[in-house]
Amino acid sequence: MLKGYTVPLTPQGKSSATPAPPWHYSSECIAIEYWADPAAVAALLPPGLTKDEKSAGRAFFWFLDWQFTGSNDEHTDPARYQYREAFVLVEAMLGDRPVNFCPYIFVDNDAAIARGWVQGYPKKLGSIFQTRSFTARSAAASPLEKGSRFGASVAAHGERMATARIQLEHKVDDPSTVFSRPTTIRRYFPSLTAGLHEKPAVNELTLSKMDDLNFSDFWAGSAELTIPEVQGEDMHALKPLKVGRGFRFGMAYSVTDLPILQNYVA
Repeated sequence: MLKGYTVPLTPQGKSSATPAPPWHYSSECIAIEYWADPAAVAALLPPGLTKDEKSAGRAFFWFLDWQFTGSNDEHTDPARYQYREAFVLVEAMLGDRPVNFCPYIFVDNDAAIARGWVQGYPKKLGSIFQTRSFTARSAAASPLEKGSRFGASVAAHGERMATARIQLEHKVDDPSTVFSRPTTIRRYFPSLTAGLHEKPAVNELTLSKMDDLNFSDFWAGSAELTIPEVQGEDMHALKPLKVGRGFRFGMAYSVTDLPILQNYVA
C-alpha cells in the first residue's frame, strides 16, 4: 500500500512533499499597509468576492521568516522545513463580511509550496529576505525598540519583485486593531485532458482557518514599499499609490481544517 499525504506516494510514505496536518507555524513578520488602484484589486477577485468600497484599494504586503512542524519534530529538520515567504493581501467583501484575498505569494521551500497549493495559496518559488532581530547588542542587531529599522525583499527569476523598509515607532497593544479580517484563497487545479483545459478539476473559494492564532511583540512605525514592473509578472498592477504604516511582530497558529466557501465547479 502506498502512503503519503501528498505526492510522491511511497511504501513508507517518507518522501511526501509535506506531512499530513496538523500543521504548526511560528514566524517573525514584517507587514506594510498600503493602497493600490481599486480597479486593479477588483480585477483580481474571484467570483463571490467584491471590492470593499470603504477600503479604497487597501492592501498589505507581508514578509515572513517561518518555522514549521507537523507531528514528528519537523522543526528539528530546519533544512527541510524552515522557509521564508512574501505575499500580498487585498481587502474585499464576501457578501457583507469584510475579508482579505491573497492573489500573489512567493516562497523558497517546496514543502511550503505543497501545503500552499493544498490550501489554495497560489505559491511560486522566490527568494525572500528580511532583517532579523538579535538580543546581543550591536549596530546590526535591530532590537525591538523605538528607532530600529528593518528591511525586506522578494525576488523571482532573477528579478526584484518588491522592496520594503520600516522604522519602529511604538508598540501596538491590540493587534486586532490592525489585523481583523479572515483570509480567503482560491484552490485551483487545472485539467490537462484535451478539451477540458478550460474546465479545472478543482476550483474553490476557501477560507484560511487559523487555530490558536496569536501575536507577540507587535510594533508599528513608518514604512516604504516599492513594487516595480517585471517582465513575465503581473504584481506591479498592485503597486502602492500610497503607503501607510509598517509593522514588525511575531505570529503563530495551527492548521487542521480548510472550510470551502464556494465550489465553482459544482
